[in-house]
Amino acid sequence: MAHTNDHPGEQAAPDPIKLIGIRETPLSVDEVFRAVGDDAAGGVALFVGTVRNHDGGADVDALGYSCHPSAEAEMRRIAEKVVADYPVRALAAVHRVGDLRVGDLAVVVAVACPHRGEAFDACRKLIDDLKHEVPIWKHQKFSDGTEEWVGAC
Repeated sequence: MAHTNDHPGEQAAPDPIKLIGIRETPLSVDEVFRAVGDDAAGGVALFVGTVRNHDGGADVDALGYSCHPSAEAEMRRIAEKVVADYPVRALAAVHRVGDLRVGDLAVVVAVACPHRGEAFDACRKLIDDLKHEVPIWKHQKFSDGTEEWVGAC
């Protein structure tokens, strides 16, 4: 049976932004996943960004994230644009700031939609726009003693 868009569950939820945050404490995939639970969602796409041990051919020993005071408001603005463009039932996004180690979670985002394709597309749009537009900076320290500041996520 083909689905039709006349069922309320096929539409965007009235208030789909469930969680937006900048955190100094470790992030939880479970918290973000629980935040987007919705009985009308047939697909949840979740992206987890972690601290890797290299960048640009150099070994990364440590890094820290810092953000502009407007970062959380910018995250919300991007989330609002995603929910305007996709049939989002629920959306959540959290980003870590402070000093992180290799393997730590830096960002966790999730989007729940009626169908998987929409969920994948909306989640990709969310993380890509967060990376390019939210004023969060990464300070990387390399094993050779050099350091580098990198824009957003």
